[in-house]
Amino acid sequence: MFSAAPTVYHPYLNGAYTVSAGLYRLGVQPIEGRLEHHTFAFDRTYPQYIVAKAAARTRALHESYALAGLHPGLRERALDFIARTAAHDSGGILTWDGQTLGNDALGWAGTLELRRGALENLRRFPAPHAKLVSEVMPIDALDFLAMNVQEDLSILAVDAQTGTDFLAAIHVLLPERWNPLDKIGRDFAAVHAPVAGSGPMIATAPRLVKAVVEHGPFARFVWGVTPSGKLDHHPNLPLEPGLSDDPAQFFLRAERQTLHGFAAQHGALFTIRTYLYPLYELLDTTARSAALAAGLRTMTPAQLEYKGLSRSGAALLDWLDRRARVGA
Repeated sequence: MFSAAPTVYHPYLNGAYTVSAGLYRLGVQPIEGRLEHHTFAFDRTYPQYIVAKAAARTRALHESYALAGLHPGLRERALDFIARTAAHDSGGILTWDGQTLGNDALGWAGTLELRRGALENLRRFPAPHAKLVSEVMPIDALDFLAMNVQEDLSILAVDAQTGTDFLAAIHVLLPERWNPLDKIGRDFAAVHAPVAGSGPMIATAPRLVKAVVEHGPFARFVWGVTPSGKLDHHPNLPLEPGLSDDPAQFFLRAERQTLHGFAAQHGALFTIRTYLYPLYELLDTTARSAALAAGLRTMTPAQLEYKGLSRSGAALLDWLDRRARVGA
């Protein structure tokens, strides 16, 4: 039902790998030459994401979904925003009337009690991809909403008295080598401390959190290179067998994140949409190969380790250099 091709992003094109806020004002500042207004991206890979999310839930939902001090006002505001915006961005395949979210692709509809965060009266009906969620039983409103979109979700809260921020909800079924449970309840600095090279960004945390909550919305991008074409890289998963050492079979893993502040409720919603692009298709010009090679060369040993490239980095750079000289 969703026929659009996935948007292709090239966040490496500046030839430098940095860990920074890198915020774009959504709908105001061009992203790779175009204005973007959407929060949720629906495209023809939709079934692949729903399958991956359903598998992660079946394996261990408790390793991917947690709450910590999410107050009713912020919960209500965030859930309504997710439902309303997802319906808008879906082009009518998802619908929201203020109480019930329906999905004509997955064949289900649920009534949401926003302030309590409850899912009531889940009903199912025939639809093109209904079988993908036939065994999925969402436990509450946020879990249900997350299973209708390709993005992962989290909610940041700020204590109105102390100004301290903390991650109040996280629903991340498709993480990249990090454990969502390590993040819940922690502030921005603690959440990002394990990220190699994040020191300068963490130093700006109070200003950054204030900007996100009170202004925006924003979009930002992070990227890396991986030999795996899987979406879910939870660290508790067993090592993936049979991964190729051939860089020609590697992928660029890019994340488009959006940040929407709810100043009156002292919080913000973060969305994470993962994209996987085969390098041999993505790097269709010598300039793109050269830019990715340049970006990888700016990574520190700690960043290469964090991105899982310590072992394969040299071969990857050699392959990129050859493509940059002679083309695809």
